[in-house]
Amino acid sequence: MFSHIMVGVNDLEASKRFYDAVFAVMGVGPGVAGQGRYYYRSATGTLGIITPINGQPATYANGGTIGLTMQSQAEVDAFHSAGVANGGVTCEDPPGVREGPSGKMYLAYLRDPDGTKFCAVYRYAK
Repeated sequence: MFSHIMVGVNDLEASKRFYDAVFAVMGVGPGVAGQGRYYYRSATGTLGIITPINGQPATYANGGTIGLTMQSQAEVDAFHSAGVANGGVTCEDPPGVREGPSGKMYLAYLRDPDGTKFCAVYRYAK
């Protein structure tokens, strides 16, 4: 359904350090520069970071979350640790197991340096 997601940031280079670190955990290489932005590409999609074109400050979507599929519980923890070590902030509950209508999952929530919320998700086999 999605081809890409663009996330507005206020400090492009500080945000690149954060995104380089958290996406490295997933095997995604450093951001590739292009047209005043950085792009992170995987086999399943692209995420770009950009300072807002209209010159206004970047803000996050209140209630919005970008979910990222992880391959293991350890990868979720590594993603969360890399994010916190590079300017991210833990939000919601600490990383851990959650059970809901879609089954048992291991989750970690993290806000990037500008407040955009991410959820790293590992779904246990049914």
